[in-house]
Amino acid sequence: MSFDFKRMMKFEHNVGEKEKKYRLYGGAALLVISIFTAQILLLLVGLIMVATGYSGWCPVYSGLNKSTLTPS
Repeated sequence: MSFDFKRMMKFEHNVGEKEKKYRLYGGAALLVISIFTAQILLLLVGLIMVATGYSGWCPVYSGLNKSTLTPS
């Protein structure tokens, strides 16, 4: 398995609807937990999860040429 950095810069949707929901809810939970525990790592991971869930694009999935979108 190889990681393609050039493909990583293409902003193509590659996160499915079900996974978007999981990322948004999980990221929001991590953000709330990070506020109460004052942990920067949880805050950063939560922000990344919310951003990828909201946008529908994951740079790691692009680099690995992976997609969870269901063909319509």
